[in-house]
Amino acid sequence: MTIELKHSRIVVTGGAGFLGRAVLSQLQARGATQVFIPRRKDYDLTRESDVARLYRDAKPDVVLHLAAEVGGIGANQANPGRYFYANMAMALHLIEEARRVGLRKFVQVGTICAYPKHTPVPFREEDLWNGYPEETNAPYGVAKKAAMVMLDGYRRQYGLASSYLLPVNLYGPWDNFDPTTSHVIPALIRKCLEAAESGRSHIECWGTGSASREFLFVDDAAEGVVRAAEALDDPIPVNLGACHEISIRALVELVAQTCGFTGEIRWDPSKPDGQPRRCVDASRAMQLLGWRAQTDLAEGLRRTVEWYRANRSHRSGYNPSVAGGG
Repeated sequence: MTIELKHSRIVVTGGAGFLGRAVLSQLQARGATQVFIPRRKDYDLTRESDVARLYRDAKPDVVLHLAAEVGGIGANQANPGRYFYANMAMALHLIEEARRVGLRKFVQVGTICAYPKHTPVPFREEDLWNGYPEETNAPYGVAKKAAMVMLDGYRRQYGLASSYLLPVNLYGPWDNFDPTTSHVIPALIRKCLEAAESGRSHIECWGTGSASREFLFVDDAAEGVVRAAEALDDPIPVNLGACHEISIRALVELVAQTCGFTGEIRWDPSKPDGQPRRCVDASRAMQLLGWRAQTDLAEGLRRTVEWYRANRSHRSGYNPSVAGGG
């Protein structure tokens, strides 16, 4: 069923976070005015009672579930149990309560980490079950993938309309730049800017630089999320990506150039590279949603660096990647 969002009551979990801010902008552009953003201090989404209270308070027609507990390789290695529990518990309670109240649409944002470690590139949705995820982020990836299985079961048994999206690594303004929990692009931007401004002769990076990744500008991802809410009723996996693969080595060089750092880049091969390659086939998103990424990596990096330069003095410790988006 097609939903006109401007006439809907919408809950956006994680709405105060990185992707959430961009999604709220897209909703505003569509005329949506009844948008509820649960904050962690008010609703701990890992607790069944808090989720039930959220549904009572907000009375939503649509839930966009963006909230997550997540981080880079180091954070995943340090918190495998917590990342599985928190992400599984949030999805479990939110989906079950959606069934109980007769929600019109549930949108689950998954993760590219759900794909098997050695998935052929480009990743196609039909390969999602052909192996186990990369070990360093498997607990997080499996928890997110389990939510898709739950939505599929609830669609078939209860008729709950839903959609399930698999965005590649996101980046852009309002990202998490905390060096202990951030993903690769914000971590590199912070490292390169600080090195350039302090006159350091070199920076150090994890791994060998041989792994490759694909990155999607956050505004493009937000458009995909909102289109799924409007038009997609079945939780078949849908990739969201820019369809452009870049090695981590080349990415570091591009970020350094954008930040004005001209020193040496040293690699620490004792640290993990993570999954060898990530790049998706996003043709299903085009077919089902009419969606295609609009922002190339160089332009997106320029906009992200400009935002961080202007905001880091009071936002450098900002961490949106927590349950409830608070």
